[in-house]
Amino acid sequence: ARLVGSEMCIRDRVIDPFPNLPAIIQPTKMILEPVDDPRWFVLRKTGQLVTFDPDAATSVSPYLDLSAVVRTESEGGLLGMAFHPDYPNTPEIFLSYTIDHSGPDMRSVISRIILDDVISPGGGSVEQVILQIDQDFDNHNGGDIAFAADGYLYIGIGDGGSGGDPNNRAQNTSHLLGSMIRIDVNGPGVSYPANPYDIPGDNPFAGNAKCGPGLNANPCPEIYAWGLRNPWRWNFDADTGQLWLADVGQNAYEEINLIERNGNYGWRCREGEHNYNTSGCGSGLIDPVPEYSHSLGNSITGGFVYRGSAIPALTGRYVFADYG
Repeated sequence: ARLVGSEMCIRDRVIDPFPNLPAIIQPTKMILEPVDDPRWFVLRKTGQLVTFDPDAATSVSPYLDLSAVVRTESEGGLLGMAFHPDYPNTPEIFLSYTIDHSGPDMRSVISRIILDDVISPGGGSVEQVILQIDQDFDNHNGGDIAFAADGYLYIGIGDGGSGGDPNNRAQNTSHLLGSMIRIDVNGPGVSYPANPYDIPGDNPFAGNAKCGPGLNANPCPEIYAWGLRNPWRWNFDADTGQLWLADVGQNAYEEINLIERNGNYGWRCREGEHNYNTSGCGSGLIDPVPEYSHSLGNSITGGFVYRGSAIPALTGRYVFADYG
């Protein structure tokens, strides 16, 4: 790599930070354990969660295996993970994955895993299903999850799949598809299984009844923002707390959004800054911060605002990749 003014140009070199690590097939996410001497946790699409020590990265250790229940067709699989905000004192992790279901065939699941041992979980670990969302098709599942500084769990869910959002899910707030969800899984009113999560009081539709897995009578109180196509990966800026989200485009544009409460980010009315299917669309749609056309890439994979010290030229910049 070389620096040119304020820009960084990457030239014909990829550095493997763990050259002796065995291959991990079909990884969907890496997340660093929030402890003093952390391990990397790696999710596999096929349902396995594995770990490795970055200081001696010569082997991979199994951690949890959900392959017996995870549905892997198309874009399904084990898709997201978050550590409890008080981990490891509270020995819990949260997982996002897809399962088989009847009518429709795929369902997204958000679960709390209460670990009997944070180093190597065993048969005493307990899963508590928090939220389930029916998917219309096998793609556009989103699935990333994370806790914010406010202590709430955020969940990114795609529009239900196919192409062009044929059921207009992302603009229909009576369905959880196509949205950023925000729930309180650690509040005083939480009990399992009667009430696995509370609704934050400032969510846009907080006064409504909780939504089931499919279409509901009223706007869903779990929704924080909507109008998303496939929010595959997103992240909170470590300094500002802002939520930066990469939304995978349809046929022409990829976009990066700065997500705010009660925001409608336009899909399927708009793809990026451009009209797509404007039937029944209203006003107040929020355009992306930037977009780029498919002359440069075709499936955005984001991304972080860089707050490290090793590369000063990147400080405060959003760093992402493109799968295509």
